[in-house]
Amino acid sequence: MNFLESLRCSRLIGILRGIEAAELNTLAEVCTKTGLEFVEITLNTKDALTKISQLRELSRGTFRVGAGTVLSLRQLQSAVDAGAQFIVSPVFVPEMAMAASKLAVAYIPGALTPNEVWQSSQGGACITKLFPIQYYGPSYVRELRGPFGDIPLLACGGIRPDNLGDYLEAGADAAALGASTFKREWLATSNLTALTDALTQMKTIVQAFNSKHR
Repeated sequence: MNFLESLRCSRLIGILRGIEAAELNTLAEVCTKTGLEFVEITLNTKDALTKISQLRELSRGTFRVGAGTVLSLRQLQSAVDAGAQFIVSPVFVPEMAMAASKLAVAYIPGALTPNEVWQSSQGGACITKLFPIQYYGPSYVRELRGPFGDIPLLACGGIRPDNLGDYLEAGADAAALGASTFKREWLATSNLTALTDALTQMKTIVQAFNSKHR
């Protein structure tokens, strides 16, 4: 399967912002254990490029590692050189879409308005990140699905166990999991049990949705 097909099956991307080097082993273990297939480290994390390389090595091919908060061509190239397998940005940048295509890495830009979603989809986005979706909710995704029935959409912002299923039912192809899943205190204390339970809960919701919509 290609990147989008795999993401549409697994439906989850983990977002890691401000992660410490000492936490990477725990993170790799929990991703492997729970089957989380996509994880990004944001570039505004200290030493992000080094951590992307380290996590890529720790993944042993069991999950894909991406770079988030990528805002320039220079950052994109540096991230790919560090081992990033996909690129995530809060905005759509046409030049970055073209560069990602040439480098054969998936490009996931952020958008919100109908015009931004359309421009992103037409400009080469693998999937468009609806951000910050928490201020609009699942009903907004449902409304966008009216005119944009086939555009791949990723819900990002405030995704929790109590609303993940609602976003998927509304038409989101996948969702991004941030600080409410990868809690700072759990990572700092290597609380593998809490992290595993949180991700397993999300995976269970996805599995129920996938089974329902086969």
